[in-house]
Amino acid sequence: MTASTVADQAEGQGFAAALERLRGAQKSSKGAPAYSLYVNRPLGRIFAAAAYQIGLTPNQVTFISAGFTFAGIAVLALAPIAWWLGIVVGVLLVVGYALDSADGQLARLRGGGSSTGEWLDHMIDSAKIVCLHLAVLIMLARRVELPSSLLLLVPMIFAVVSTVHFFGMILVEQLARENRAKLGLPTPPKEGASRLKTLAKIPTDYGVLCLAFLLLGAPMIFLGVYSLLALGSAGYLVLILRKWYGDVAALDASAKAGA
Repeated sequence: MTASTVADQAEGQGFAAALERLRGAQKSSKGAPAYSLYVNRPLGRIFAAAAYQIGLTPNQVTFISAGFTFAGIAVLALAPIAWWLGIVVGVLLVVGYALDSADGQLARLRGGGSSTGEWLDHMIDSAKIVCLHLAVLIMLARRVELPSSLLLLVPMIFAVVSTVHFFGMILVEQLARENRAKLGLPTPPKEGASRLKTLAKIPTDYGVLCLAFLLLGAPMIFLGVYSLLALGSAGYLVLILRKWYGDVAALDASAKAGA
């Protein structure tokens, strides 16, 4: 189903109809981790259908998403450690992430996205990744009695790993898109991901990281889970960098063959 078809069918229909149309207009599940695939996208569909009903644009939803996310980051960095801290931060981040999915789904419901919307979405994503881990660093340094100051390296390393992962993923996608355009190749069909691969990517899943913040009321338990996610993300990055290098090398080979 094309984006224009989705928009035509949703026009003039209610929330339930818009939600149903969105079920058939999802992007590929290839490479999507478990929380993003099974929780965040369904939540995003609900927000997208609601936003469609009240006439919001995808960019407006992007800014609302950023508002929730950066509010959570600010609370994380500035609020005292208390039992409610994890609930507030976790909810704000979860809602922000669901709205981050909703903006793209709303764009498809309205007939397709834009370069401006894609740029805005990626810019905010890149900012929130760094700011979230820096907020963890501030929280640990100012409000938690750590057994060793070396533990402050964990959010710093996590910030580097997450940033490199995000940039590498976007760059490989962009290079592949550019290569297809040069060679006149069609966009490959949607591919699903095996459940095993989906579950294996849990440490890199931003949604799982959002849920981890629910443990903030017990800072050392949170730090333990956060450190495991950082370690898993670093290990995954090492593995995926090799694959990405091979993918880009294959693009060079196809470009030479088509020249």
